[in-house]
Amino acid sequence: MSGVSLSKMTKRYGIVEVVRGIDLEIKPQEFVVLVGPSGCGKSTTLRMIAGLEEISDGTVKIGDRVINEVAPKDRDVAMVFQNYALYPHLSVFENIAFGLRIRKVDKKVITQSVNDVANTLGLTEYLERKPADLSGGQRQRVAMGRAIVRHPKIFLFDEPLSNLDAKLRTQMRAEIKRLHKRLKVTSIYVTHDQIEAMTLADRIVVMNDGRIEQIGTPMELFNNPVNTFVAGFIGSPPMNQLNAIVNDVDGRLVAKVGNSLITLPKIKALANSSNREVIVGIRPEHVLLQASATSSPIAIELELVETLGSEALLHTQIAKTPFVVKAETRFGDVSHLDKVTTLHIEPDLIKVFDADTGMALATAIQD
Repeated sequence: MSGVSLSKMTKRYGIVEVVRGIDLEIKPQEFVVLVGPSGCGKSTTLRMIAGLEEISDGTVKIGDRVINEVAPKDRDVAMVFQNYALYPHLSVFENIAFGLRIRKVDKKVITQSVNDVANTLGLTEYLERKPADLSGGQRQRVAMGRAIVRHPKIFLFDEPLSNLDAKLRTQMRAEIKRLHKRLKVTSIYVTHDQIEAMTLADRIVVMNDGRIEQIGTPMELFNNPVNTFVAGFIGSPPMNQLNAIVNDVDGRLVAKVGNSLITLPKIKALANSSNREVIVGIRPEHVLLQASATSSPIAIELELVETLGSEALLHTQIAKTPFVVKAETRFGDVSHLDKVTTLHIEPDLIKVFDADTGMALATAIQD
């Protein structure tokens, strides 16, 4: 199995730099997801690995081999596109077999390989159909089958589920995850959907404006975002961010948000602070509706309650800033949620960011 190594990889269109010298090491058999907003450079990065875009600067390696000047057909990668890219006049069998035929693979080997892949993907009964006779999910499985049948070193996925409805996306996410566990092929997946990233990835690469903001496991990014961008991008709903003023009161860090005071975790960078501006980050899942021994109360203006079955989202405002809370519905009873006027925040679940740079301030217990 082969890994992928990107070193100072850059892409320019004229004077416009869309990928800005990124470094990334992807281990053999790892499933890595590139995620970020539209225009952040993630698809361009994937296309440079595939050889569909020329690299302006830097190097790309598959295993120990530099592939900058290697033709796409010789890189031993397989790509699954957003729009399926199936041949409408060919059957499912012929679409899956196409890559093997142009490589002049023996007919018996092709038949056996296609049948094996079709069985894996649940496509056996559709092998004689044309793409027009298939559903969206079935077409995407055909596109995946065409990639799998070649047994490439690297799988590349370019937003393959974005054209599917919500139910099919959930189903296909599970199928892709199962396939990766079975095939154990190094995979790089591009999406703008952070839920896809969280559910599929061994590691997530968060990109913004052509740069890598943070690399880590899904839970590392969820629990310890490196800056406000990652905090606001990872999580559904994303982390709440409140402008606050911090003071150190007799060794206790307190953030003033509107008329409320929130006790913060002990942070070395904020020791002896006086009227320092920060951004307080609080996950919707980490807010309490009832007081605990260590929580801080904070007054809210409740705007609406959005019920989602086993949970509900409370859309509120704190000091005129939107603030979302995720709460349990107590087996369908949501009547108590309409009466909420005060929330409670545990200090240890709060993240604090510098107001000027947006970078996280590391929590450290002071002696």
